[in-house]
Amino acid sequence: MTEQDDRTTKDQPDPAEVVKTLVEMAAQSQRLFADFLNDQAEAAARGEQPAVDPLNIAPALKQAALGVFANPAKMMQAQAELWQDYVRLWEHTMTRAAGAESKPVVEPAPGDRRFSDPEWAGNQIFDFIKQSYLLTARWMQRAVQDLDGVDEKTKQKIDFYTRQFADAVAPTNFVMTNPQVLRATVDSGGQNLVRGLQAMLDDAERTGGVPQPRMTDVTAFKLGENIALTPGKVIAQTELMQLIQYEPVTEQVYRQPLLIVPPWINKYYILDLRPENSFVKWATEQGYTVFVVSWVNPDTRLAAKSFEDYAFEGILAALTAVEQATGERQVSAIGYCIGGTLMASTLAYMAAQGDDRIAACTFLAAQVDFSEAGELAVFIDEEQIQYLERRMEQEGGVLEGSAMATTFNLLRSNDLIWSYVVNNYLLGKEPAPFDLLFWNSDTTRMPAAMHSYYLRNMYQRNLLVQPGALAFKGTPLDLTKIGIPIYLQAAREDHIAPFKSVFKATTYYRGPVRVMLAGSGHIAGVVNPPARNKYQYWTNETDKRYATSDEWLADAVEHPGSWWPDWNAWLAPLSGPMVPARQPGDGALEPIEEAPGSYVRVKA
Repeated sequence: MTEQDDRTTKDQPDPAEVVKTLVEMAAQSQRLFADFLNDQAEAAARGEQPAVDPLNIAPALKQAALGVFANPAKMMQAQAELWQDYVRLWEHTMTRAAGAESKPVVEPAPGDRRFSDPEWAGNQIFDFIKQSYLLTARWMQRAVQDLDGVDEKTKQKIDFYTRQFADAVAPTNFVMTNPQVLRATVDSGGQNLVRGLQAMLDDAERTGGVPQPRMTDVTAFKLGENIALTPGKVIAQTELMQLIQYEPVTEQVYRQPLLIVPPWINKYYILDLRPENSFVKWATEQGYTVFVVSWVNPDTRLAAKSFEDYAFEGILAALTAVEQATGERQVSAIGYCIGGTLMASTLAYMAAQGDDRIAACTFLAAQVDFSEAGELAVFIDEEQIQYLERRMEQEGGVLEGSAMATTFNLLRSNDLIWSYVVNNYLLGKEPAPFDLLFWNSDTTRMPAAMHSYYLRNMYQRNLLVQPGALAFKGTPLDLTKIGIPIYLQAAREDHIAPFKSVFKATTYYRGPVRVMLAGSGHIAGVVNPPARNKYQYWTNETDKRYATSDEWLADAVEHPGSWWPDWNAWLAPLSGPMVPARQPGDGALEPIEEAPGSYVRVKA
């Protein structure tokens, strides 16, 4: 036996260990299947009947089939083009096999990290698998986009779920067609798959049903200890929110306080993760007296709380508390995502009431016109809303946070679902600690009354932009009555609040509007501290009112780095003179508890 043969033999896993591994995998697989059946039986015993088609995909697929039959010649042409691509791929593979260079027929899209392993390009077999998959996925997407006789909304749904299917069947998601997983399986004698199955079992038990892979080590973070650290105190609370006032870090502060209203779909501390990426901390360093609304994680007792309740027990109650705490009647405000939609609604109500307590407002990734709301609209039709309403009724009047998390994760399934399936279940690795993903996993519930109102009146009917179509306490809401200075932020890669949709707000506000487009997406486009010097942002200094976001962007100027200083340069002149810094408890309100407070600690 040669030295090479001896080394190869030593590198092979022990056959007895491999057999033991296979036995363990079989036992764990049986347990996983048994647990799934038990969960279904228990749900049936509780009277919960699973929907046959909760996402209402069947009608869309029927229209897709009719679209194919309506023009078979177009489909035959598409199939012929796919066949030609396969022929070119085969020629490419044969050329490489002969030792010659050959340019790939198709490449992964920029930012597609699934095929980053060197074997996908260096190994001819895996290169062929990769390219054949990419060609087929591209063909599928083009085929559904070119359907005849299908309305745009249905076509959007077909396109979305076709992409979900293509992402699910990617070769990276299977043991035998992922070179990284194959190496790990050989090197560990299959122990990676054993660990992965155990992780899948643990996740199924944690979620009480279909396994949802963990994105991060949730034990690595603790609120108030290594995340949500900025010092402050809860100075007021209602059933729906706690109001946090943060300690100043400058001797002088702007007279006008800053009130931040985050979304209640997630928890507020996305804006206060760690000191190095905390918007809250940075804002205090710029000289603002910062207040943040920390929404409650509602249980069944709050099922009847409405969108209007969030305005009165949230924003309007916070304004009263800020005045009591500081003596200042007017504030500047920030509304983020659905918090921004609520802020716009509340500003319309305040304008009708002659209430000028908010003197300037910033909207972060916030929509008011939902006519082009992006891919989330795929989930909003009458059948799906009715299914959600039945589900919320079964759950006691709330929508569990996991449902919303799954919806948002589907918008970026390769990054937020399949990458963790590969890491946790196929490679058998523990997810790494990551503050942003810890926050993303810290889900919140939705009160049934509020959620149905929001989906129906905003996404489905788009009533907020129709003057008088909605009302708070009998007062009609009209966005065109809002005349205060506005800073409108959007993000170029935002799948939740697309720039095209956010920009439409400029059509309604009658006051001065500064539009700023940030790089990246819904979260990183907002949480981008200057010290990191990442991404970029665009501004347009002309006084022209643009009809569309594309026209605005064509005349915009790109700037490197964070947009936060641009926002500060806009807000500072609107925030009044400097006054001595104010500590929580200086005013008429006694602090209730230390930040981050108790509401944010309630788990879904």
